[in-house]
Amino acid sequence: MRTVFFGTPKFAVPSLQALLKEGATIVAVVTQPDRPQGRSRSTLIPSPVKEVALAHDIPVFQPDRPTGDLFLTAMRRLEPALGVVVAYGHLLKPELLAIPPFGMLNVHASLLPAHRGAAPIQWSLMAGDTSSGVTIMQMEAGLDSGPIRHQLATPITPWDTAGSLTERLAELGAVALVEALALDRIEQLPSTPQDHSLATHAPKINRELARLDWSTAAEAVGRRIRAFDPAPGAWTTLEGGEVKLFGARPVPENGPPGTILAMTPSLVVATGTDAVAIDEVQPTGKKRMSAEDWARGRGAAVGQRFQ
Repeated sequence: MRTVFFGTPKFAVPSLQALLKEGATIVAVVTQPDRPQGRSRSTLIPSPVKEVALAHDIPVFQPDRPTGDLFLTAMRRLEPALGVVVAYGHLLKPELLAIPPFGMLNVHASLLPAHRGAAPIQWSLMAGDTSSGVTIMQMEAGLDSGPIRHQLATPITPWDTAGSLTERLAELGAVALVEALALDRIEQLPSTPQDHSLATHAPKINRELARLDWSTAAEAVGRRIRAFDPAPGAWTTLEGGEVKLFGARPVPENGPPGTILAMTPSLVVATGTDAVAIDEVQPTGKKRMSAEDWARGRGAAVGQRFQ
């Protein structure tokens, strides 16, 4: 089946690789433009999906936005039967969704209708969900609101971070996609409308969302730290300087919220209820380091208070 693949980050790579391994005919890849990186911002870095496409001699399209007559004409000329979308980064308009006869399938990193939106993994962790998964969804004009074609679930462990859960869901998404397309005819896939009354939303992460509120309970603080590990990093301030924190777990200690109760072997900080033990920190301008190394370098002291 002639397929156009839309995707950008590392999360999308296992799905593209799985399609290629299964012998799918990928007629083109659509990904976001190369982005500048480095201190000078002078080096353009291709997306992980583009690198895979080039390695397999697949034509690559990189529009600023997947709209306009020229782009739509190029897509029609490819005569795709199906589109597959995995973390592409743009909403697709109805005129694009209508081009493949079998429509567009999206690999979404949640068990829809839960956590519709750009950051389902982070919001799932912040919510304290005990399970997550991937949904193969038939795309429509709404935000992640289309019919469910296939789902696979996985538990969320107490030590999962956004990083570990993202890796697991990327692989699970590839499995689910291959399973969904394994039938001889895509029409045989079940199509279950979502119960929109059960929908929750997972909007894009911003800087303020990653800021820690020490007045909340230790469980909530710990979930937020895990939700933003490794990026962008849950953060707080100490004596006016920003500090990112990683690797948190609740401990039965008490004190004024935000107060450092211990520095070794872990950084222990009081919250609204109990405290959290922090394994790693990253002060502004420095690399991520163990709390013990930070204490040894006198980055903080017992009794100081995060804000």
